[in-house]
Amino acid sequence: MKHIGAHVSAAGGVENAPANATEIGATAFALFTKNQRQWKAKPLSDKNIEGFRAKCEELGYGAGQILPHDSYLINLGHPEKEGLEKSRNAFLDEMQRCEQLGIDRLNFHPGSHLKKTTVKECLTTIAESVNQALDKTKGVTAVIENTAGQGTNLGYSFEQIAEIIEQVEDKSRVGVCIDTCHGFAAGYDFSTGEGYEQLWKEFEQYIGFDFLKGMHLNDAKKELGSRVDRHAPLGEGFIGIEGFERLMKDKRLDGVPMILETPEPERWKDEIKMLKDMI
Repeated sequence: MKHIGAHVSAAGGVENAPANATEIGATAFALFTKNQRQWKAKPLSDKNIEGFRAKCEELGYGAGQILPHDSYLINLGHPEKEGLEKSRNAFLDEMQRCEQLGIDRLNFHPGSHLKKTTVKECLTTIAESVNQALDKTKGVTAVIENTAGQGTNLGYSFEQIAEIIEQVEDKSRVGVCIDTCHGFAAGYDFSTGEGYEQLWKEFEQYIGFDFLKGMHLNDAKKELGSRVDRHAPLGEGFIGIEGFERLMKDKRLDGVPMILETPEPERWKDEIKMLKDMI
């Protein structure tokens, strides 16, 4: 079974997100558990926590259908002590929020070396950051999102992601989210049958499907291997509609929350229906 949804608003409180997802016909959803543009946020109240849990139960969203995203400010591979500490504290806070809400995974962008350290050192720092957060929480999996490789962002190759996972102590609580636009920009070809089979072959070789805990479904405005992260509506980019048909028909991806982050929220309802019709 495919769980398909979008990154919905949690304005007014996280407890509003499940209803916002239901409104667009989503069977999965993503949300921010706090304002993603700020380092700190007030703690979740009992009203937030109880309301969120009750709404998820009422509307039929299990833990495995929810893929929250952490703040874009966080850089778990930050080369400077102050920036790293700030990022680690913020990430831990977000993991703890997921714990409170009964969510079993948190999606994050791995990190950037900012041209101040080596790729290898940065990947090790990211893994150490994950280890620290896992030590202080329970029941929540840290889900590494592949990147487009824009600027100094790491995690754009399956090999780099595998290197992070290798250094995470508790392998049962680390996972991967594959973003189709990011993957395409990094050189993984979702647009052709041959490219599609090859990319999953490499994914299985370096990472393995057991680690796949989420997907972001976005078409790509820029060409294959461009290393530029620009999302497009489904079927209106270089991946094309057939790429998403392959994803919907791929049984290996059953049970994984599949989240739209396409640039026009008013079209999410139609895009979700279109994806469901492809199955």
